[in-house]
Parts: sequence; structure tokens; C-alpha cells
Amino acid sequence: DMNANPEAKRRELMALGLTRAELDPDPVRQFRDWFETAIATDLPEPNAMSLCTVDTAGRPSARTVLLKLYDHQGFVFFTNYQSRKAREIEQNPQVALLFPWVALARQVQIRGRAERVSTAESLRYFATRPRGSQIGAWSSPQSQVIGSRSLLEAKVAEMARKFAQGEIPLPDFWGGYRVVPETIEFWQGRENRLHDRFDYSRDDRDGWRIARLAPGLPASGGLAISVPGPVWRPLPARPAAACRSAGPPRPVHTPGRRARRPGWRPASDPWTRSHS
Repeated sequence: DMNANPEAKRRELMALGLTRAELDPDPVRQFRDWFETAIATDLPEPNAMSLCTVDTAGRPSARTVLLKLYDHQGFVFFTNYQSRKAREIEQNPQVALLFPWVALARQVQIRGRAERVSTAESLRYFATRPRGSQIGAWSSPQSQVIGSRSLLEAKVAEMARKFAQGEIPLPDFWGGYRVVPETIEFWQGRENRLHDRFDYSRDDRDGWRIARLAPGLPASGGLAISVPGPVWRPLPARPAAACRSAGPPRPVHTPGRRARRPGWRPASDPWTRSHS
């Protein structure tokens, strides 16, 4: 029952577990299935994910960001390009994402390389943000030390006056990063900590191999149990005209804590967007 409350759904999922036979050979489609379950179960901020980066001294940092778009190219979030996360990504683009759907006893871990999205993509998303969030992007010197909140609020008021008329332009210091996945792990909690874990990793022909991992061990160095089955290969690329026949890709509304209305998800455009 997709409308079950989180606790009931958690018990159901823990009892059912996760098997190789039910996994989609395409990890993005598998992610979409789990993501839509998290949305349907009415979890708060189902698109919240932990982003882990490392600085030049090898010191890790973690913070929560919001998934705004995803497709077979990768998983996209937006930020200030002068923030600490952005500075660390520019120095070391290898990052990790974690979706901690604890209420469902599920998590998804993605490791890969972060790269900037195009200015056009950033502009397309920026235009969908509430006006207050657009002004906030111009106002906050993200990750820098500020003397008080009143200074930040004064800057917001200044930007509100500056952009009182017309559309608010995209700041040149703000935009998106796409995490291109190299591995994607799906973790389903089970009783007695005998969890089900399946790791998708790219092979040398741009396909995906799937392996079961023993519970309680890190994905990077744990015991991997090979699971027989076909290796997924991407379908041949279709001409751009065929892909765009229904119009340009449109982001998908993702209900969160403050937005509950259902969204539409065109099958040809598995993009997702949350409220800002």
C-alpha cells in the first residue's frame, strides 16, 4: 500500500527484504522506484541527501543538500559556487551522496564525480525558484563569517530593492553540480541487522554490474558476493528530436515538509524538483 504510514511501510519493507531478482538492472530506474516510494509514504524532505566532500588536507565535510534533478546523466543539486562545498569540489571532485530514508529502513549511497552543470541548466532551475529564494541567493555570502543575522537581513532588503522590478537574474556565482555516479548502493534494513545490500558499479563498457554486499561492512572494502545475472547496457542514444518530441524536459514537483500536493512525473523525463 503506497499510502501506508511510514512505520507500517517500514515494517512491511523490512519483512520483505530485497532480492537480486526484484532489482531493476538500471540503477537510475531502481532509484526512481525507491524515491517515489519515499514520496508516496509522505516522508518529510524525501529529496534531502547528505553530500560528503574532502579538502586538500584530506579532511571530510558533510552537509545536507536537496536533490533537484536526476536522470541517467547524474544527480543534481544547486549551491553558491563560493561556498565551502563548492571550493572542495573544485579541488577534489570525488564526492559521495547518501539518502537516509531511516523511516523506511532504507538508504541509497552514491559515489561519483561532481561537475558543474551548464549555465542554461542553472538558469532554467533558478527561474522556477520562489522570488524570496532568488533574492536569498544574491544576499548570502555562503560559508563566510558574518557579524550578525541583522547584517544578512539588511543585505536581503538591499537586494529586494535592487530587484524590485522584473525578473531576477541568475547570479554568476550560483549554479548546479551534477554527480555522475560510479557506484550506487541500495540498502534495505532487515531484522537482527542482517540487512540486504546491493551495489551497482560501472564496468569497462559503460554498463552496470550488481553485487550483493555482506551487511555491516563498508561498501568500498566489504565482502562482495557476486550475483549471477546479466550486465545492464545502456540503450543506444535516440536522436535529440525524438527525445524532445513532448517538449523540453520539465522538473518534477517533489512534496516535502511544506508542500504536499502530488506532482506529475513524465516517464520520458525522470527529473525531480522539490520546493525551494
